[in-house]
Amino acid sequence: MASFKIEGGRLLSGTIIPQGAKNEALEVICATLLTSEVVTIHNIPDIRDVNNLIQLLKDIGVKVKSEYSEHSDYSEKSRTYTFQADQLDLKYLESDEFVQKCAALRGSVMMIGPLLARMGKAIITKPGGDKIGRRRLDTHFMGFKCLGAKFHHIECRNVYEIGAKKLKGTYMLLDEASVTGTANIVMAAVFAEGTTTIYNAACEPYIQQLCHMLNSMGANISGIGSNLLTVVGVKSLHGTEHRLLPDMIEVGSFIGLAAMVGDGIRIKDVSLKNLGIIPDAFRRLGVKVETDGDDLYIPRQKHYVVDSFIDGTIMTLADAPWPGLTPDLLSVLIVVATQGRGSVLFHQKMFESRLFFVDRLIDMGAQIILCDPHRAVVVGHDRKLTLRASRMSSPDIRAGIALLIAALSANGTSTISNIEQIDRGYENIEGRLNALGAKIERI
Repeated sequence: MASFKIEGGRLLSGTIIPQGAKNEALEVICATLLTSEVVTIHNIPDIRDVNNLIQLLKDIGVKVKSEYSEHSDYSEKSRTYTFQADQLDLKYLESDEFVQKCAALRGSVMMIGPLLARMGKAIITKPGGDKIGRRRLDTHFMGFKCLGAKFHHIECRNVYEIGAKKLKGTYMLLDEASVTGTANIVMAAVFAEGTTTIYNAACEPYIQQLCHMLNSMGANISGIGSNLLTVVGVKSLHGTEHRLLPDMIEVGSFIGLAAMVGDGIRIKDVSLKNLGIIPDAFRRLGVKVETDGDDLYIPRQKHYVVDSFIDGTIMTLADAPWPGLTPDLLSVLIVVATQGRGSVLFHQKMFESRLFFVDRLIDMGAQIILCDPHRAVVVGHDRKLTLRASRMSSPDIRAGIALLIAALSANGTSTISNIEQIDRGYENIEGRLNALGAKIERI
């Protein structure tokens, strides 16, 4: 198990380019299973979760080729992959080894829809991922059932076999606007007979990207960008070329980093129109976020003052489905709030274990009241009291990057263990931050 050794108290400056979007990558890579033709995807991030999914596709017989290409004027490398799923190993898809590998990777759940659509069946068990609370798959299963799929629990193997001779289009109202659920159902519905209407669908940019990619492959999906998607079934899909958006969670993480320890940081090529209210969430904490074309620039601030509501009540930030605030950034926003002037109530509605990482921040000297598993009040230090260095462990991807930002702002040398969690979502994070002036050592 690797750790980061971080020397805190150093100001960072310069330009950084966000990686390709992790969540979009997991969706569109699984979508390559829907055709026997070549699909080319650009800007794939070199991170653990994505690499493990690519390896899983190789294991089931997908032909995968990769290459690096130089990124514009900044000497950053982006990865291009081609996928061709023309000879899938059906026996391996039913093996215990395949099921065990899926269980270790949350993103593998999005293979179910494409496999069900193209092969007529799939076998799954409960997938892994972050330890952030209950992440149920009911929405996925309800959608597949609406399309006509049958479920069979194989008790001796503790797996579910999902099958359908022919999926049929229908109307469905999802019980929640699940991002992965929407992606899975859309991919299953592209080959369904007739028209599928999905109401209360997730509509975040990465779902939009998936739908646009499927349409470029020959699918017939309308309502993209809304919560009402209509999918008219087609007989087959062909190959295409697709480029991932920048990762909005990484962009938000870099805004938080710049607010805490920045001496002027430019975040390059962020796809501003696809960031939603993320920049405004930081502005509510008093952070200056300037736009310059498609770049963001965060200047050095000695102090930032938290807004209050018009009636003078305490600022509240809560997560919500898109276009609301993504839950993946609440951890970073909490760290930023520890050094603001003012108080903030954070309400994490979607996961019941994601706020427990604040115990580490309290150990570092942050003034945080954990009200319950879903709510925490942060009383900012206004930079009058700097966080203390500490030894800690990363419980999940987003808490991991938040703790890293806290360690960079702290006095002294901190150690973060279990950084494999951070590696799941952030590409070469220590190298990229060291290029801005940080001192992070992987040990």
